[in-house]
Amino acid sequence: MKIATVVGARPQFIKAASVSRVLRRDHQEILIHTGQHYDTNMSDIFFDELHIPRPDFHLGIGSGRHGAQTGAILEKVEEVLIQETPDALLVYGDTNSTLAGALAASKLHIPVIHIEAGLRSFNRRMPEEINRILTDHLSSWLSCPTETAVKNLSAEGITEGVAQDGDVMYDAFLYNLELAKEKSNILQTLGLGPKSYILCTIHRAENTDDPARLTQILKALSKISLPVVLPLHPRTRKIVHELGLTSLLDRINVIEPVGYLDMITLEAHTLKLVTDSGGVQKEAYFAGVPCITMRDETEWVETVDVGWNRLTGANEEKILEAIEMFTPPENRPSIFGDGKAAEQIVATFGMKNINQY
Repeated sequence: MKIATVVGARPQFIKAASVSRVLRRDHQEILIHTGQHYDTNMSDIFFDELHIPRPDFHLGIGSGRHGAQTGAILEKVEEVLIQETPDALLVYGDTNSTLAGALAASKLHIPVIHIEAGLRSFNRRMPEEINRILTDHLSSWLSCPTETAVKNLSAEGITEGVAQDGDVMYDAFLYNLELAKEKSNILQTLGLGPKSYILCTIHRAENTDDPARLTQILKALSKISLPVVLPLHPRTRKIVHELGLTSLLDRINVIEPVGYLDMITLEAHTLKLVTDSGGVQKEAYFAGVPCITMRDETEWVETVDVGWNRLTGANEEKILEAIEMFTPPENRPSIFGDGKAAEQIVATFGMKNINQY
C-alpha cells in the first residue's frame, strides 16, 4: 500500500516520524514537505539526530497570506498526487498544509487520514480552527488523541471511521526525550539547574499582534522572581522593538529559538511552563510540569479539567498569580494514551479497507 503524507512545519515532521517508523515496516510512504514554514533548524542534523525520514518532495511554498498559501499548496500537492497515485493521503493537525492536502486528495477521490482529528477550541477566529473542522469533514479515517476529540466529532455528525488512538506527540516526546538526555547540553550552556527557572513561549498571533496583550504578557514576565527563559522568534522580537517594549525584556533571559531536543530538555526541567502554544501545553503535561496558558481558551481542555493547566488569558495579574500560586494535583491521568499511538493508528486503519470509504 502506498501512503502519501503531507507536512508543512517542523512539529509535523516530528509527529510524522513516530508514525513513519511503524508505517514503513510494511508499506510505502511518500513524504511531501510543502515548505509552509521556513525553518533554518531543518538542516541535515535535524533529520539525522531525530531519526526522521527526509522528504521525497519539497514544494517550497513559503509564507504568505492564508488564501494564497493554501491555494499554492493545493495546486502543488495535487500535481504530486496525480504523479504518485497513492492509495491514501495522511495529514496531521491544523495547518494550511493540512487543509490543502486534504482538499487536493478529496477532489481526486483519494481517501484522507487525519491524525489529531476532533480538536476544537470553539474559536473560529483562529485559522487553525477552520482548518481542523474542514479537514475532519473531508476525511475518511479520523484518528483522535482523546475521548473529548471523539465526542466533538460525534456532535458534528462524524462517527464513521473514527478511532481514539492516543496522541502521536506523546510517542514523539518519549522517544526524543531519551535522545535529548544523550545529546542536549542546553541547561549547562544557559547555566540552569532543574526547577530553577520558568520557561516561556509566545508565538500566537492573538498575543504577538495585539499590543495590549503583548504588553501585559511582557510586564508579567519581567516581574517574576525566578529567571525566565524565553526563546523568542525574530518576528516577535521585531514587534517588541517596534512597540517600544524592549525595556521589558531586560529582566528576561531572551534566547534564540532552540531545536527540538533542547526545547524538550528545557520543558522537562522547568519549574512551570508559561505558553500560548497548543503543542507546548501537551508537552508540559507529558513532562509532569504545571502549565500556565496565556489564552482565553484551549483545544486541550483535558489538561485544564484534570488541574494541570490554567488559562490566564493575556492578563498580567492572572499570569503572576498562577506562577506564584498554581499547584496541580498529585494525580496526572493518562489522557493522551500510553505512548504507543503510532502502533494503534496503523493497526486501526490497518491499510486494508481504506478504499471502502
